[in-house]
Parts: sequence; C-alpha cells; structure tokens
Amino acid sequence: MAFAYRGGVLCAEEVSLEEIARRFGTPCYVYSRAIMENNYGQFARALAGRAALIAYSVKANSSLAVLALMARLGAGFDIVSGGELARVLAAGGNPRKVVFSGVGKSEAEIEQALRAGILCLNLESEAELERVDAIAARLGVRAPVAFRVNPDVDPKTHKYVSTGLAQNKFGIAHGEAERLYRDAARRRNIELIGIGCHIGSLMNDAAPYAAAAAHIGALAARLESAGIRLSHIDLGGGIGIRYRDESQAPVAEFVRAALAALGTRKESLIMDPGRAIVGDAGLLLTRIEYVKPGESKSFVVVDAAMNDLIRPALYDAWHEVRTVRETESGAATDVYDIVGPVCESADFLARDRKLAARPGGLLAVMAAGAYGMVMSSNYNSRPRAAEVMVSGANASLVRERETVEQLFAGERVLA
Repeated sequence: MAFAYRGGVLCAEEVSLEEIARRFGTPCYVYSRAIMENNYGQFARALAGRAALIAYSVKANSSLAVLALMARLGAGFDIVSGGELARVLAAGGNPRKVVFSGVGKSEAEIEQALRAGILCLNLESEAELERVDAIAARLGVRAPVAFRVNPDVDPKTHKYVSTGLAQNKFGIAHGEAERLYRDAARRRNIELIGIGCHIGSLMNDAAPYAAAAAHIGALAARLESAGIRLSHIDLGGGIGIRYRDESQAPVAEFVRAALAALGTRKESLIMDPGRAIVGDAGLLLTRIEYVKPGESKSFVVVDAAMNDLIRPALYDAWHEVRTVRETESGAATDVYDIVGPVCESADFLARDRKLAARPGGLLAVMAAGAYGMVMSSNYNSRPRAAEVMVSGANASLVRERETVEQLFAGERVLA
C-alpha cells in the first residue's frame, strides 16, 4: 500500500508524512506517483488489443506534475477550458490526443484549440456547431468534431454529478442527434470524426455505463447506415472510487461491459477517467490547531479548511481521516467534527469521527487527489496549499504554497 503506517507513522510510499510536514508545511496535498501509475495501468491493461485512447480528465487534478506523468504514460487529455489546454501543452501533452468538452466554449477557446491542432471538439449544442463552423471558415481549416449525445441514462449518483439525464445542461438530446449529424456532414469546414457521451461521476456499478454505450453504439450504427462514418466513440469517464465502504466495481468490469455493449463496432474507443486515476492517489495533510470540547459537540480545529477541500461542504462528501501517528500520546480520544478556520458554518472536512487528537498533531484526509486542489479557493484571503509528489523515497515540491502578497499582486488601490 502506498499510504500505510511504517513504525507507527503514516507514510506516502517510503516518505513519512511527518517529514513532509516538516519540509513543506501544512496544509499540503500529497500525491503518490505509484498509485497513479497503477491506476492508469488498470485502464491500459483492460483496453489492450483494442484501438483506444485513455484521455485523462484534466478537471480532476490539473497539476502540471500530474499532467506530465500522464503524458509520459501515453495518455491523452479531456479538457473543458482554454486554460486546461494551456496546462496540457505546458506539461508536454500531445495536442493530437486532446478532446475539448464543455458546454460553454468561447470563440477564443475554439480558435485556440483549432490552432493547436487538437484531436476533437465535443459539441454540445446546435449553436456551438454554428460557432465552430464560422471560426473554422475564418481560419481556413476543417474543425474535427463530435457531438456529445445525452442518452438519458441515470448513473444513480449524487444529483450534482449526474450529467446524462434529459434535464441536465450537458449534451444534445438523443432524438436530435441524427438531424444535427446530417447538418454537420454538409458543412465544408466541419469534419465529423466521432460521437460521445458522459452520464455522470462516482459510478460504482458498470450497468449504467454499459447502457449508455449501447445507446451510443446503436446511434453510431444508424449514422453509418446514413453514410456518416465515424472514427471514434467516446464513452466519457465517471468511474468512482471507494471513499468509505462503497461496493466499487473494478475498472476492468467497466471496460468489459462497455466493449460487450458496443459489440462488433470497430471505432476507436475513448475513455475519459479522472477520479479513477488520481482520486485515491492523494491526501490532504493538515495540522491540528485546537481541540475544542463542547457540551453537545466537540471539535478539532485544523489549519486546512473548506477553501482547501470543498467536497464535504459542497456534496456532503465523506473522506476517511487518519491520524498521522498511529498512536497519539497525550491525545484526547473523542468523537469530533473536524473543522477549519474559515468563517462559515459549512467549513468542515469531516463530522462525527472518533480519533485521538492533540494540538500540533497531524491528520491526513484521504482520497483527496481528485477535485481537491483544483476546486480550492482563496476565500478569507487564505493562500492555497502546497502540492508534493512522492516517488519511492523521494518527495518533491510540485507547487509552491501561495503567499498572501500573491493574492493581491494584481489589484490596484484607487486614490
């Protein structure tokens, strides 16, 4: 295990979290390279022998160190902004392996993507088709596109991360797809190369994923019969991880189910995993400032807060919390809410956790490698945390901690 106790101290691979706290301070995000490589390998092995692209979902964790590692492993990238495209390129990613998703691409972002020569723009509306066509004509290029089709399949997850239902903002309606494909096929500056979908995140069961694949595969077959041949089918991501005690189907089961649903279709398969690669590969390391007993509730106040990890406040998400020292001498064992210093009642990292706590002790908030640092903010003028990548016995700072001065460096005081 990459995160395990050694000599009574929790370690990231071969480096103790106490050493990381001493060297880099807290709060900080700590990532295991070995876990990321193993998680990516699960997809690569399951897809072996099939024409496929693993397009890492950049929104899950956009650290340049993570993106560079994915590029070295051979990954492509699923992006949702021009900023993410710039990050991928800065990290050495191949633009020919980039898929640009998202419902609100600006004219500048579309032009940026076309000039970079990305693999595909995933279109999510008829209006976006018009915009891409006009920009491609102005640039004198053919824009490689796919439509993201909404298959109206319920992934049975949290309502905030369900994206493939008829009432969600994402994608085009399944019933409109054939008309829009015929329209796009007539345009000189549009090159139809694929079809895609994404039904939601945190999927524990492969059945909804397979159902979506079956819908998209059947649609691809109808398009082929109409003379529209596509080179890829993009099934999105959304495969969950175990945060608590969920029954999580393995990656290979999702892949097998999807391939079975697609049957004999020969298009290249694109999958867009994010959380499934980086989620359990990271933790948030934080130090206890105060232990605060109360009449009805006791609190552990730490130096990390909702601005560092917003998932608990936003989704009521559950993260395991471990003491860095397996046995804390002089610590008071109780049931605590673990809270931060941000001035909001929603500022909590965990609730009702039994642990031994003492001021100055270290806690690790587990499974924080996805949607942690990328969703952090400077609320209450708090600098964002540092990021550390561990590889074996080496721990490297991959993002410096922000300073307070950097927070207002771009601001101006008027006379």
